[in-house]
Amino acid sequence: MQLAKPVMRRLLSKRLRFHLPVAFALSLVTAIAFKYAVTEPRKQAYADFYKHYDATKEFNAMKEAGVFQSVRPSGE
Repeated sequence: MQLAKPVMRRLLSKRLRFHLPVAFALSLVTAIAFKYAVTEPRKQAYADFYKHYDATKEFNAMKEAGVFQSVRPSGE
């Protein structure tokens, strides 16, 4: 019994004809899944946070706590 010779001609192009579209499709699906599973909820969380965020109130609270060196608390 004799073994069949392996096909070596145009082996790369035959493999790429299948693997390249599959890799492209999987990367596209992964990018879309990441967008809707990670980025959109993160953007919504930032929007919800800054909807009710008061920077002046936060600054005054940090000033009273003595966080800043250049701004003294009101009590001093």
